[in-house]
Amino acid sequence: MALSETENGCPGGEEEEADAIVKTCVLGGFSESSETRTLIGSLPEIHEAERAREVAIDKFKVIMDRYQEQPHLLDPHLEWMTEMLLNFTRSENSPPSLVHLSFKFLFVISKVRGYKVFMQLLPHEVSDVHPVLELMSRQDPKDLETWETRYMLLLWLSVACLIPFDLSRLDGHLESEGVKIREPIMERILAVAKTYLLVSDSPRDAASVLVSKFMTRPDVKHKRLGDFLDWSLTTISQTNAHSVIEIMMLDGVLQSLAKLFKHGKRDDLLQYAPIVLRCLEQKQLSESSEAKLRKIYVKLIQRLGLTFLKPRLAAWRYQRGSRSIAANLAVPYAAAAAAAVSPETETQEQDEDYDIPEEVETVIEHLLVGLKDKETVVRWSAAKGIGRVTGRLPQELADDVVGSVLDCFRKRITPGMEAASHWQN
Repeated sequence: MALSETENGCPGGEEEEADAIVKTCVLGGFSESSETRTLIGSLPEIHEAERAREVAIDKFKVIMDRYQEQPHLLDPHLEWMTEMLLNFTRSENSPPSLVHLSFKFLFVISKVRGYKVFMQLLPHEVSDVHPVLELMSRQDPKDLETWETRYMLLLWLSVACLIPFDLSRLDGHLESEGVKIREPIMERILAVAKTYLLVSDSPRDAASVLVSKFMTRPDVKHKRLGDFLDWSLTTISQTNAHSVIEIMMLDGVLQSLAKLFKHGKRDDLLQYAPIVLRCLEQKQLSESSEAKLRKIYVKLIQRLGLTFLKPRLAAWRYQRGSRSIAANLAVPYAAAAAAAVSPETETQEQDEDYDIPEEVETVIEHLLVGLKDKETVVRWSAAKGIGRVTGRLPQELADDVVGSVLDCFRKRITPGMEAASHWQN
């Protein structure tokens, strides 16, 4: 670890400010590797003692939290840490307390490194689907002490369900002498996802990831995508954001739809986009008192707008050119003139052949409203949505959107303010 210290002198200020020392810590690697290996290896001996278990968790959190700003330093060590912990969860001899403790450690790692990177390390063979699903089915959604287990199992199932085979091949014999033994794998995973989308703790976020991965499978989207969207819209319509539980339910369903429209193919989702947009308009979530709901609402509106528009690279976008002055001067004048004309011609050709759906105007109106929200996170999400949607519009329509955004900067003077200004003059 490299440590640099800089003394800041403040002439005329207080003595404490003059003697202040600014320390900048730059970690050079994962120096606690051996300590972490010993700590993980001791879990089978300490999982039954509550005090020792809490001390181990706190110690592991302290080690991992040091790498919050430099999580990439953990990458060379993630594989062996994950393997050691997963061995405890896979072993048939591991008691439930050891399994839950191992998943708590896995959650700490995923929180520091980020679940998107950490998910890639989880086993995702065909043989992993049944064990993960069976372990998931034995969990209690209302157990507040083991939510990390459910969170990690949902992430694990999100990766395991991506096997390149039809899920019906894993079902085997579902009936014996006319009696149904168990449900198909597809139905079981979908039931798990729906259950945990409506819970009030963090597994709800992991369930939305599961939906985005599972519902975009070729075999699942043809059989269950329409039914899932119908269930989602029904849940949104019948839920009133008056209690904490209902707010969490709305948040889970909206998160799943936002991720689904982000990762799904446009051709598969385009037919459902107008229906989802109408449902959101009727719900009027932009007027909700919860910033979390307004943010995810704006994000979903943005994804719907991108679904309505074909992916394209706007020819009217800013062309920076070369950073080298010599390279710019070396370009002949005729070539530069031709390059200046060709984008405009290409834009006109694209504009003539491309029809913009009517729903795009509604999407932009909602995003412009989001730009005026009192919460920064909502405005930021709306700003990104405006930029992404506008980048797919023809130049003439994009100019109108830019003009509407610039109107937001104009100072709006109410009649009362005009009177006050006149009185002061």
